[in-house]
Amino acid sequence: MPSPIDTAVPLREFQFTTADFDKVRKLIHQQAGISLSAAKQDMVYSRLSRRLRACGDKTFADYLGRLERDKAEAETFINSLTTNLTSFFREAHHFDILAERLKQAGERQPIKIWCAAASTGEEPYSIAMTACEAFNTLTPPVQIIASDIDTHVLAQGQAGVYRADRVERMDPARVRRFFLKGVGSQAEQVRVRPELQRLVSFRKLNLLDARYSISGPLDYIFCRNVMIYFDKPTQYAILQRFSPLLKPEGWLFAGHSESFLHAADLFRSRGRTVYERSDAPRDRP
Repeated sequence: MPSPIDTAVPLREFQFTTADFDKVRKLIHQQAGISLSAAKQDMVYSRLSRRLRACGDKTFADYLGRLERDKAEAETFINSLTTNLTSFFREAHHFDILAERLKQAGERQPIKIWCAAASTGEEPYSIAMTACEAFNTLTPPVQIIASDIDTHVLAQGQAGVYRADRVERMDPARVRRFFLKGVGSQAEQVRVRPELQRLVSFRKLNLLDARYSISGPLDYIFCRNVMIYFDKPTQYAILQRFSPLLKPEGWLFAGHSESFLHAADLFRSRGRTVYERSDAPRDRP
């Protein structure tokens, strides 16, 4: 009689045991810091079964063996399990806060901003639009670094092309200012204006890397809705890397459901999921 730990779920194209799932969980945590709960087993099967078909593997055990010898597939494995939910001006209050801060920047230029979970580019381009509006120019004194672990979404962000429905909720005046509308067969698409694209530099970066290809000092870090996929020790280790990269007066923007109370020695809250270094002067505005 088979052990319940190694029981395959019936009626699936590929055998996928609990042992296979545990190996996937271990690998994605080691390589990307992502902590998958037991409830994610069906999601993992759905996403990785596509890779088994593409690679011609007959079992998950075969595919997991492939990951040990095929670096390209190991990258695709990470891409397959990365969640990329994003939109323009998501959690809009953060961009209002950023706009006010940029208007107060005065001569402290250029301003360096790191978007640490760029996904398909909507967030870094929202930062760029905010800067253009704050300085009332398409060439504001900002440098935006957009990074992500998923190479596929980075390519989309760099291209700057989106379905027209992605900007439907945006102010029409803002759309006209910052996007070019497609014509003909591209009529249902929009493209970010070249001036906006020049403000953003896209690059691959794994937040678990021993070294970051990011140099400080940074004025702002946007790392929103990604820490929720990491366990507390991993979060703390990443925040330890963030702190010295930020200027003493720099701010860290987190996602609406993220809290860093467990890292109070590194960051303290400014309210509304905005954080500053714990050693920042308390009398600053």
